[in-house]
Amino acid sequence: MINEQIRDREVRLVGQNGEQLGIMPVSEAQRLAREAELDLVKVAPGAKPPVCKIIDYGKYRYEQSRREKEAKKKQKTVEIKEVRLSPNIDENDLNTKVGAARKFIQKGDRVKVTLRFRGREMAHTQNGRKILDLFAERMADIAVVDKAPKMEGRSMTMFLTEKR
Repeated sequence: MINEQIRDREVRLVGQNGEQLGIMPVSEAQRLAREAELDLVKVAPGAKPPVCKIIDYGKYRYEQSRREKEAKKKQKTVEIKEVRLSPNIDENDLNTKVGAARKFIQKGDRVKVTLRFRGREMAHTQNGRKILDLFAERMADIAVVDKAPKMEGRSMTMFLTEKR
């Protein structure tokens, strides 16, 4: 809330340089703000009495948005990338998939390795586990198994994350 939007009877006022001006009626605080050609901004509405500050509102909003952008920049979002395999995958195809997973891990993403079983392949799920174990073994230098291979319906999944 700024200037005339403030409806409280009394406020604790802070000057433009951060000095405490004490508790006073809102009309007095607004007069001081007008004399300084600045805005009266409520910075702590929950306090008793509410805290208002004499500042340039446009500059205040700009600095607030800059702070939020800076905080957002420091956040790291971890995405989950998926690599799909089949139980009868060839050696070179497996190497290609390992290479793709390597790139994802190096970028800082988690990798979900999914092995889909179709038709009669469901009878040989142990072969799928061997393939996933081989995949994890080839990634062992830069990745660690986050969640071990697990059957979910017709697919077996495993998660890999970057080694710390």
